[in-house]
Amino acid sequence: MVTAMLLADASEPQDSESTDSQVTASHYGFLPDGREVFCFTLSNGQGMTAKVLNYGAILAEVLVPDRNGQAQDVVHGFETLEGWLNNIPYFGATVGRFGNRIAEGKFTLDGEDYTLALNNEPAGIPCHLHGGLEGFGTKLWEAKVIENGVELSYLSSDGEEGYPGDLAVTVTYTLNNNNELTWQAKATTTKATPINIIHHSYWNLSGDPTRSINDHLLSLNAPHYLPTSPGMIPTGELRPVAGTPMDFLNEQAIGSRVGEDYEALLLGNGYDHAWVIAGEGLRLAAKVREPLSGRTMELHTDQPAIQFYGANYLDQTLAGKKGVCYDSRTAFCLETETFPNGPNEPEFPNCILRPGETYQHTMVHKFGW
Repeated sequence: MVTAMLLADASEPQDSESTDSQVTASHYGFLPDGREVFCFTLSNGQGMTAKVLNYGAILAEVLVPDRNGQAQDVVHGFETLEGWLNNIPYFGATVGRFGNRIAEGKFTLDGEDYTLALNNEPAGIPCHLHGGLEGFGTKLWEAKVIENGVELSYLSSDGEEGYPGDLAVTVTYTLNNNNELTWQAKATTTKATPINIIHHSYWNLSGDPTRSINDHLLSLNAPHYLPTSPGMIPTGELRPVAGTPMDFLNEQAIGSRVGEDYEALLLGNGYDHAWVIAGEGLRLAAKVREPLSGRTMELHTDQPAIQFYGANYLDQTLAGKKGVCYDSRTAFCLETETFPNGPNEPEFPNCILRPGETYQHTMVHKFGW
């Protein structure tokens, strides 16, 4: 069994007798202020490798074999720290304190009004997105190697980005021999605060970042979705997916209905909405299958919703790995979460963390081929 150790002691491979997993840490670069960034490489005995940065708690690379055993990277991102410092789409980032949108950047909690940064403007309507101007994806996290993975810690101070309370956050990434890549967030607070920490990878299971994801086959364990206003804020309604292009209860090609004349698709320039996951506890939220490579991905979570985003706003202006300028709909995001704008919707699931409580969010990506 691998015992937890400080980053300074994590330069050698750490073997797990139970899973044949290995974890190594290596220098990745220096931030402009001189602080050092490390990359943690997780590998198992099945040909899978995942690379995690302690900058932004970012999942920087995921190598997954295809049906012929050829491993390819299946996430968008950058090859150098300089690229990650300009990570406008949040590639692979851990996002918080509150991921997704908060209307007008405002909420009232226990009788006190709070104002957050307005850093997103769908349809010209300002809102707060993914924790603000300098959310968790821009922070340098403390790190240590654990069994089969890495543990990352960050203290978000009272008032950071306008949120109340000192929030102590821990994020872990682990990879086991069953090709399960698990991301888990936990947090405690000194004051009541909204919380919605999410993982934000952009996936393309073909392994070709220039290839459209429209042929990927997707199913969502979600009989309802959340309609939005033009500013992409949920209206409060839970609308059935039946009979609409939002219905992924049965496997559908992502691009088969994306061009239909349907209000939600027109407002989001494609798919960019939260679906309400059936059931409770850790359960299946989504399945994806890429026919050309044979790669598959199942996503399990303990959260009430999943945001499916088809990378509609990538526009070839951002150069990523191997110099590829990522185009629209060359990736998809599946962000498990609580409901967007939860602090302003009393009928939505509770998103307030209070002193003495522990927030927990688990995502398990299980890969096959």
